[in-house]
Amino acid sequence: MSKTDLVVKHLKTRGHITSWEAIQKYRATRLADIIFNLRSKGMAINTVMCVRNKERYARYVYMGKKP
Repeated sequence: MSKTDLVVKHLKTRGHITSWEAIQKYRATRLADIIFNLRSKGMAINTVMCVRNKERYARYVYMGKKP
């Protein structure tokens, strides 16, 4: 199973993913590129910027397929 497939499965089951989760669980170091490609294939994924301990990070939230 490819890293993209693992990220898609994670998004569909959990609803969201961060870069740190992708690195730890799937060794996917280019999550932003994976998300970009999934969006171009018709997946609706929102980016939510989060702040924790003065550090910013992106959380990608799965919204389903585009109509």
